[in-house]
Amino acid sequence: MKLDRRGKPVGGAAEAGEKAILAGLVLEAGAGTRSKAPVGGVRARTTSFAEPLAELERLAETAGAVVLDRMLQRRARPDATSFLGKGKAAEIGERVKELGAALVIVDGALSPSQARNLEKVTGARIVDRTELILDIFASRAKSAMARAQVELAQMQYALPRLKRLWTHLSREVASGKGGIGSRGPGETQLETDRRLVRKRIGELKRNLEDMQEHRVRQTHSRGASFNVCLVGYTNAGKSTLMRALTGADVFIQDRLFATLDTTTRAWEIVQGRKSFLSDTVGFIRDLPHHLVGSFLATLEEARFADLLLHVVDAGDPDALEHIAVVEETLTSIGAGAVPRLAVLNQVDRLPHRVGLRLLQERLPGSVAVSALTGEGLDALNAAVLAHATRRDLTLLVEADLGNGRLGALLCERGQVLETRYDDGVARYRVILPVKHLAAIRREGGRILEGSPPQDSHDT
Repeated sequence: MKLDRRGKPVGGAAEAGEKAILAGLVLEAGAGTRSKAPVGGVRARTTSFAEPLAELERLAETAGAVVLDRMLQRRARPDATSFLGKGKAAEIGERVKELGAALVIVDGALSPSQARNLEKVTGARIVDRTELILDIFASRAKSAMARAQVELAQMQYALPRLKRLWTHLSREVASGKGGIGSRGPGETQLETDRRLVRKRIGELKRNLEDMQEHRVRQTHSRGASFNVCLVGYTNAGKSTLMRALTGADVFIQDRLFATLDTTTRAWEIVQGRKSFLSDTVGFIRDLPHHLVGSFLATLEEARFADLLLHVVDAGDPDALEHIAVVEETLTSIGAGAVPRLAVLNQVDRLPHRVGLRLLQERLPGSVAVSALTGEGLDALNAAVLAHATRRDLTLLVEADLGNGRLGALLCERGQVLETRYDDGVARYRVILPVKHLAAIRREGGRILEGSPPQDSHDT
């Protein structure tokens, strides 16, 4: 990652048309599952994926690279100094020369020293999976919040790697060849850059805190309605499903991370029953923790939703692994306890339904749909309505005849079945979510019939 003189990222992990070789590491059977090491440590693939480097190739192409070759190594454990073994690293270096590649993209999260050692052996620029994803997010970010979130993640990623970016300057200083403006100890400039990056990180965090407060207020302002949020692995078809359900004019493209900014639209599940539906950024395996932290404001929708629709690409051979990744990410952002409904999407692309039936067995209660053709959308609406009405009450509410605020509240937040006026009072027979009982009382309503369930939270 390149930085300008103010410490801001410039350029990309993979420039358009840059020739690249992909490199990955698969742990041999019995070597354990995917490493849980933090970003900056060692992380490797297991053999549970259908094609070990297929996803990395899609990421590389999304970033604009031209993939020339894919090279995979199987080991009992990653090499502590260079991630890949020295022999495999040397082999990749030979392919770099043969093919004229300028870039090696590694399917793992490398420490600064591992990346530095690989660059020495291969003679090519090294980009790890984390930097590649950050680069894609940077190219996709459109709103002020998304740009700030991505830049913060990039700054946090770059801070421990600044020394690597100044290696060329250190060599010039040591040889006495540095020109005007570059003479002097390289460490001085390195410390200056570190100070600039830390300052920028502080600015971005303060800006994002202000944006997050505004986003939280927006989210909570919809608390009176039933709020549904789409979550899922990247490119599972969430935006297409949102358009099919709400008619929203959202950006749709068959590429990874097409959506970064949360979009919320009104959704009438059935006539007279409105809710809000939000689309969120897609998750992916080994999503950089800097990004997860930066995008917490955007993911507020998932944390405070009444129901999550977990959209799964039913035809993906790695669907079960993707489901596990999404569940792990939801837990990490504090949304693990939110009720969810699995939506098996893109069934129109399945040549047969055997795999679909296996997924349905693993995900009881799931709904199979095609957002493209409309298949199964009625069943999805019915399933969501069942969740929305699960804690509904049928109440008889009385209020003074002149209390128009209460009447408006009941119409807005519930379904009014009958209204009667008698002796200066109005009586409403209404179906209402239990969470609105306190609001009825605040507006001067008196509940004559119907009571909340024992475990309800009357707030």
